[in-house]
Amino acid sequence: MSIVTGLLVYLVLWWLIFFMVLPWGVQSQEESNEDVVPGTPESAPIKPMIWRKVAATSVIAALLWGVFYLAITLDWSGISNG
Repeated sequence: MSIVTGLLVYLVLWWLIFFMVLPWGVQSQEESNEDVVPGTPESAPIKPMIWRKVAATSVIAALLWGVFYLAITLDWSGISNG
């Protein structure tokens, strides 16, 4: 596997996982008992915790990429490259 292929696989995994992680722990202004921030819809999240989700996504994507890398390099599929 080339560096470019490995990087592209990681990026695809990262974005897929990021969109799966985004709804974790989200509470809208409407659901909370706090006042709605002026100029925002009631459905806007209070504390989206984006950086925490970016970190979680990076760790999960790295773990899955590692499994993918092992599967390719150790030929777990039984299909030879040559």
